[in-house]
Parts: sequence; C-alpha cells; structure tokens
Amino acid sequence: MRAAALHSAAGALLLTALSAVPAGGAPNAGKLSGSAGVAPAAARAAAKGVDFGNCSDAQDLPGSMQCGTVSVPLDYAAPNGKQIELTVSRVRATHRDPHNSKRRVPRQGALVFNPGGPGGSGLYFPLIGLLPEWKRIGAAYDLVGYDPRGVGRSAPLSCQDPKRFFKGPAPAPDHPSESYKRERIAQAKAYAQGCAKRAGSALRHYNSLNNARDLDVLRAALGEERLTFMGASYGTYFGGVYATLFPSHVRRMVFDAAVNPDPAQIWYRNNLDQSAAFESRWTDFREWVAKHDDVYGLGGTAEAVLNSYERARAMLAAEPAGGKVGPGQLQGAFLQAGYYDDYWPARAQALSEYLKGDPKQLIAQAGPVREAAAEAENANAVYTAVECNDASWPTDWRVWDRDNTRLARVAPFETWDNVWANLPCAYWPAPRQQPVDVRSGPGELPPTLILASERDAAAPYAGALEMHRRLTGSVLVTERDAGTHGIAGGPNRCVNGHLEAYLLEGRLPVRRAACAPHPEPEPAVAPAERAARPGS
Repeated sequence: MRAAALHSAAGALLLTALSAVPAGGAPNAGKLSGSAGVAPAAARAAAKGVDFGNCSDAQDLPGSMQCGTVSVPLDYAAPNGKQIELTVSRVRATHRDPHNSKRRVPRQGALVFNPGGPGGSGLYFPLIGLLPEWKRIGAAYDLVGYDPRGVGRSAPLSCQDPKRFFKGPAPAPDHPSESYKRERIAQAKAYAQGCAKRAGSALRHYNSLNNARDLDVLRAALGEERLTFMGASYGTYFGGVYATLFPSHVRRMVFDAAVNPDPAQIWYRNNLDQSAAFESRWTDFREWVAKHDDVYGLGGTAEAVLNSYERARAMLAAEPAGGKVGPGQLQGAFLQAGYYDDYWPARAQALSEYLKGDPKQLIAQAGPVREAAAEAENANAVYTAVECNDASWPTDWRVWDRDNTRLARVAPFETWDNVWANLPCAYWPAPRQQPVDVRSGPGELPPTLILASERDAAAPYAGALEMHRRLTGSVLVTERDAGTHGIAGGPNRCVNGHLEAYLLEGRLPVRRAACAPHPEPEPAVAPAERAARPGS
C-alpha cells in the first residue's frame, strides 16, 4: 500500500527540506509465535542501551539531534544468530513550556515515531520539535526516530542498481494495451528476481511482523518499560501488530492515517481500495483548481481542469519537458497532491505555466532528482519486500488484470500505476507470512488514539473505522471533509488539541470526536503578479 506520509503536511515539508541536505488473508499468526525470540534480544538491548553521539551529518542539521544504533536479530527464530543494526536518532526533551518560560516541564519518556511507507525513514523526525505545533510535546518527550530494518542506514535493502531506478520520460496509460501490460509484467518479474539476487536468504525477514518485534527491542534499548509510539500510515499497521503482540508493553499509541488492518485486506485489497479513493481525491483537487480559475486559467469546472491535464499529458507524450518529464512523471507529481493539499497551489501553477509555454516549474516539480536515486531505490525495495512478504498475493496475472480493468473504468487516475508498483508480489520468490489478526480484548490494551481525515486517499477512512473496531478502548478523532494524509501536528488546532491532551495528560474523548476541516490552501500567485500588487 503505497503511502508517503511522514506525519503531517507541515512536518513532511520540513523533513523533506532537511533530508535534502543530503488475495485473501490468512488466520492470525498467534501471539506466541509472533513474539518468539524477542525476549532475549530485548534483554540484550536493555543491558546495552543506546550509545547516542553525534550524527554523521550533524553539522548540516539544526537543533541537538543525536544518533546511535540498536542491534536486532535478522531472524527472530534464531535470536542469537546474525544481528543487524538499526540507526536511531533522538532529541532530548527540552523541559521548556513554550507558553510559560518559567515552568519546567517534567519528562514523560521517549516518543518513538514511524512515518510509514513501508520504506520510510524516520531518522529526521526528532527535528519536528522545532515546529511550533510540536514544542509542547517536545518539552515532555525525548523525540525518537529511526530507520526500520532495510531502510537508509539500517542494513539497507536494494533490488536494482540505483542508476537504473529512475526511468524517464515514462508513459502512464489509463487503459494500457496488451503489449504494454506484457512489458510491465516482464519488468515486475525482473525486479522480483533482482530483490532475491541482491538480498539472498535475508529477503524473507523484511516484513511487518519483524518490524513490530524490532520496535520492542528498540523500546528496551531506550530503557522504556512501556512504549509511547506514534505511527503514520503503514506505521499504524505494524503499530497495530505490536499492540496485538505486546499489549502489556504499551503506554500510549497514536495511529495517524490508519491503514485497514483486516487480514483479508493485507495488502492486495487495500491497494484496490486505495486506487478507488485516489479518484475522489483527484476530483477534490480539480474542484479546488476550478474555484481559482481566475488565477490558473485551467478551467472553471473539474471536468475542464481534467481536460487541461489531459492536454498537458498528450503534449508531454509527444515531447517530454526538458527531455525527462513525460506522462508518468506528470502523474507522479499530481499523485503527491492527492496526499497533501499543501501541494495544490504549486502543482496547479506548474500546470498552468506549462500550458502557457513555460515548462520550468513542471520540470522542477516532476522531474527525477538523480541525486536521490539511491534513497528512492532503497525505499522502493523495502516497500516491495515488506508488502510482498506480509501476505498472499494473486499469482495469476488474469486476476490482477480483471480486477484493475474493472476499477480503471471508474478510477483511472491511480489504478494502473498502483498495479505496476505492486506487481512484483505476483512473482515473489520468498515465502509469505500469515497476517496477524490485529485486535485487543477488553482491558488488554491501554486506551489508544486514532486520527483520520475523512477523505484520505492513501489510507481510506474505512481503515480507521476498522482499526477503531478492532482495538477495544481506542478513540477515533476524525477531521471532517478533509483529505490530508497524516494530520498529527498539522494545521488543525482541534486535532492537535486531542493529540496533546492524550500524549501529555493521557486524556481522551469518549469513543469518537470530530474536528472541522483545516482551511483550504490559498492559490499561488505568479511572481510577476505579486510584484504588481500594491504593498506586496
């Protein structure tokens, strides 16, 4: 389930800037088998702790972030066997109340964060404490991020030469031909084989069950008797797995943009649901652009804006912008607008300028960043390995073709792109896991907080409802009529009030609460127009 959320739109933009400085489910795997091998690894980690010191790129980063490593077993069936190191980052609790400089805030422990993906790096998360929305939480908690197994600096996984990862310019047909499908099938088979060749026997150990086990070892290494954790997007899924396997180790948990944890949904059906939801979010974006036709000139209705987009797509198919932005790159750039409405003004402005003859902004926003190829290839490798390992997938192409051909008739925007991202799972060489049946009974788990926006496309709202149903005692806070993917610490004060009340005081509303949507973004104004305005 491709999901790029970090935790909030504001936080995502900050962390992006900082990092730029450089088929049906199976029965429950069972709590006993799921937690097997963790106890000795956690005991070793608790005894050793984390030797935090300067981060390798600390000279380029603001604040006081420190880094260290935690050893975890590659294979929890052999906890004393081969170990891999997870890179961990931390900014200590400031103890400073942002609203009262004379008050010293008591420390409540470590808040561990995972941004999702799978394949997302949380290493820069502790710097989120620099944002105003996070200062109260950063006063009480050590903010802790890490690279999960396979990601970044934690035994990085690779499936192909990063130099070959960015293919562009690329097509993105809504209704691909049979010959194009055969081409993509061949690429998917080759990619799966590349993962097996490069990772060898270790490939099978990159999965959500091990991510949850690693989290418990990290908890022990940090000296935390009980874990305070916040996961976004995919991070909510293995957070749910953790809560199922280690309920007595949970202090507080926040599930931000919750993924549907039903074993029958992991992961093939969740991806179908995601593709359908992106069509609605794509419409939201086009309706917003249409409301600002006086700024962008892309059309006064959602259908007219779509026509402008299709015209740009046809032009890029005939002549890629800058020799590197084709329809595939265009689609990828506008897919990001489905995740975060922060992107809406810039994407609309780039499309408008391109259709008027100036491609610079479109190339800047949609063109591949070659310097980030290794990071992008690594993230994609982990994404693929975890999702393919986690559960059964259809192995007959005719099933994929049937289901997605039907879906693409009503949801063409994301459907086939999502297929190509996941198709290696049809030809995966490693054995599959049985998904854990995420759930808790009465009294098994402390109260948890689920945050969701009602029109989230990457993690459709039904997933939050299902997580809420499965975790007894959980509370669901919904941002109505909004679709940003990951809302904790973002622009909605109501949401942030519930988040702070829970993390700082352990206080939750009863069962469910709703927040009005955050304001829509303001349209971008071209530089020449800004210069012409009085007082600007």
